[in-house]
Amino acid sequence: MDLHLKGKVAVVTGASKGIGLAVAGAFAREGAHVITGSRSITPELEGLHEKYGVTAVTVDLSTADGPDAFVGPAVDQYGRVDVLVNNLGAATPRPSFLDIDDAEWQRIFNMTLFSAVRTSRAALPHLLDADGGSIINISSINARLPFPAVVDYSAAKAGLTSLTKSLSEEFAPRGVRVNAIAPGPVRTPFWTAPGGFADATAAQTGTTAQEAMDVVVPQSMGISTGRVTEAHEVADLALFLASPLAGNITGAEFTIDGGQVKTL
Repeated sequence: MDLHLKGKVAVVTGASKGIGLAVAGAFAREGAHVITGSRSITPELEGLHEKYGVTAVTVDLSTADGPDAFVGPAVDQYGRVDVLVNNLGAATPRPSFLDIDDAEWQRIFNMTLFSAVRTSRAALPHLLDADGGSIINISSINARLPFPAVVDYSAAKAGLTSLTKSLSEEFAPRGVRVNAIAPGPVRTPFWTAPGGFADATAAQTGTTAQEAMDVVVPQSMGISTGRVTEAHEVADLALFLASPLAGNITGAEFTIDGGQVKTL
């Protein structure tokens, strides 16, 4: 299926690994010009540059001036922005709400919500000039599903989902569609890296990290399909939402969690 993304300019935040890396690769394979923003350039990003010409910008998007420093080079290089994917986010599990001080709340909100606010503000003038611009915010089922261990992350994602609705209401009449994707557990380094959630789950349940991801997590979290989501599946949904084939979809939130969330 031709998604009509060839030649479009897509900027993706938090793309050094995980969902962001998968999104960047998916847009590149569709023939889009891709600019990524992250604090480090991983070998995987270097591979996308070598194979598809993806431009990787080293930038801290959690800072007040980071988003302008990121979007500016994209406009300088290609003269336009057609798609923005706000993927950057951070979560640090803690035993209790009482263990999270103001500095940590601010850090998580800067990474997860304010980076999207500032990058959207930097990109929107250029998206408005594009012929059918699109913003896709990578939210989370934690925006709606209580999980006390990451209460600050959950609150930030709830804010991102609300931001999606507000931006859509203002800018859809002017040609910019804004949608959100809310994944459940996704097989990314957040889970699978040494010391990640898979290792923690394995330690608690007496299994291996692989068994934790393949069996324990789907069962304990009530994932109806019996498996966690793959990063490329989130990327495929982002491609569709960015494409003209989704031209009348805006202000929507798409859950991709294998049926974990049971309520409407």
